[in-house]
Amino acid sequence: MTAAMKAQADPMENSSATAVRITKDTPVGFEMIGVKKKAAIQLMGSRLWGRFNPNHWDPVYAAETGLKAPIQTGEMSSAYIAEMCVNYFGAEFFAGSRMQCKYVASTFANEIITTHGVVREKTPKGDGFRFKVEFWADNEAGEIKTVGFLEVDVGVQGELA
Repeated sequence: MTAAMKAQADPMENSSATAVRITKDTPVGFEMIGVKKKAAIQLMGSRLWGRFNPNHWDPVYAAETGLKAPIQTGEMSSAYIAEMCVNYFGAEFFAGSRMQCKYVASTFANEIITTHGVVREKTPKGDGFRFKVEFWADNEAGEIKTVGFLEVDVGVQGELA
């Protein structure tokens, strides 16, 4: 089984193996294959993701505050989206790009989150293009949790980069 087939067969497998780089030839409407991640409570309670708030890792405390389960921090959803974008843009993601996220619903412990992205605009810039990508993350029930956009330069050289 190839890496691409394995990534498609296993929903918890990172799908970066099937990702292709976005180039100057990529058309508007191109759909990015996202990544799938489980909102694991063990990660939600780690110091890396802000262990200071028990709503993110303590089921009893979360229930006492009216939540059905601990909620993931926004940074975790942003990290999933950033991973998808790095898979497609590589180092260009880190040079002059802009990413804006809006958290529209809580991500609860043990939900499976999938990221999505679609190229919405492609504007000439020097010898390359400025791409605008609409992205979102949803759970296995299709409930949207995070929305936003990314602007990133592809193939831009020299002073414009």
